[in-house]
Amino acid sequence: MRLVSARLALLTAVLLVTSACAQVVPGNPVAGETVTRGKVDPGFIRGTDGGPIDQLAATAITDINAFWEDAFPEVFGDPWRELEGGIYSVDTSDPSAAPPPCTEKAADVEGNAFYCPSADAIAWDRAALLPVLQDRFGDAAVVIVLAHEWGHAVQNRMGITPEAERREPRRFPTILTEAMADCFAGSFIKWVNDGESGHLDIGSDVLDSALGALVDFRDPVGTSPTDRSAHGNAFDRVSAFQDGYQQGTKFCAAMTVENRAFTQEAFTSRQDRERGGNLPFDELLTEITPDLNAYYEAVVRQAGGQWAEPRTTPTEEEPDCSGDQGPVAFCPADGSVEVEVKEELPELHAEIGDFATGLLLASRYGLVARKAVGGGLEGEGAATGALCLAGAYTREVFTRQQGFGLSPGDLDEAVKVLLAYDYAARDAVGESALEPGFKRVEVFRGGVLEGIKACGLT
Repeated sequence: MRLVSARLALLTAVLLVTSACAQVVPGNPVAGETVTRGKVDPGFIRGTDGGPIDQLAATAITDINAFWEDAFPEVFGDPWRELEGGIYSVDTSDPSAAPPPCTEKAADVEGNAFYCPSADAIAWDRAALLPVLQDRFGDAAVVIVLAHEWGHAVQNRMGITPEAERREPRRFPTILTEAMADCFAGSFIKWVNDGESGHLDIGSDVLDSALGALVDFRDPVGTSPTDRSAHGNAFDRVSAFQDGYQQGTKFCAAMTVENRAFTQEAFTSRQDRERGGNLPFDELLTEITPDLNAYYEAVVRQAGGQWAEPRTTPTEEEPDCSGDQGPVAFCPADGSVEVEVKEELPELHAEIGDFATGLLLASRYGLVARKAVGGGLEGEGAATGALCLAGAYTREVFTRQQGFGLSPGDLDEAVKVLLAYDYAARDAVGESALEPGFKRVEVFRGGVLEGIKACGLT
């Protein structure tokens, strides 16, 4: 987070689409569940070694293609056309491996998966991409990445070609076409989740880990949305995926620069860039506490309630004043907010970023606001309402022209903490937490995109 004197408007215009979409960012491996009910022979994949990773890819591709055989005619009125240029698996660890289309040598594919529009072909690195994804995020992440690349093939059949992009770069910026491909991937995963897939079984319980791939494939913090290769921040990418999951392929196909807003932004000060958009832990607490108080006081008064500023109490142990709410807790008995300042919260702050701390605080202040207007403090409604209000607060600080505001990367930090932890979605007795993280992000997005009206504050 940062103090701002002025902020840039939301920007969406960029220039051209790049072919490489997926590039692995270092992270910690997590256990992933198998998502296949039966393996498909990868013999149709050019360059395959017939191994397990290409079997998974072949299984995913078979169902992705089946999905589009039905969905494409329904959305666009034309039959689906198979990829003319084929599917390529590349062993980038083998110097003698043949290069796929759109490359000069196999090493050009290292760490990547991409759609080549000139050849109407898809290729991936089976040595340094798909197995790394599988190890880090589970089988479902491999499926999502391939479904995203298939989304680019869909765009090509829609007429969003490199030629069209060169003629009308403002109409087809990279950040938009990438969001559309993420959206198409979400539509496919919902189809699988609904039990329509012949070979895949991806329940909502494995999506949190798989979405970690989209988070890691975000643009580096501070990338301008006008950058030629901008793909979007984590919030924008996960949002597009969720929109496809919830709204379907017609919604994705209708995305334009006029109806799609993006939150990605560049750094606007050298100081903010030098510290990566993060305030030190103690400074963040000092700056955000009065800001939260002022915001929620205005919200409560508008709702007809009486605001009493909560006393913020630091503690070296996890708060236990009202059940297990995590390292930040609202204590209904005395109206205070306890903040653990010795271990877990500072560690989250250091590991994820300062808005991990900010979001947890904003959600507990959301419970304070609910109490002030006579709202319930226990149960799913309280947990959902508190998280939604944290999203509404985030919307406020993001859109400010002056004062205390968000830095590039803060919304990504919110997505990370919501996928990994349920603290921001616990009620005032530490229960009724929303599961899975996919749902928590959805509720938070509601507050960010719609503001207070989405949160049912009564």
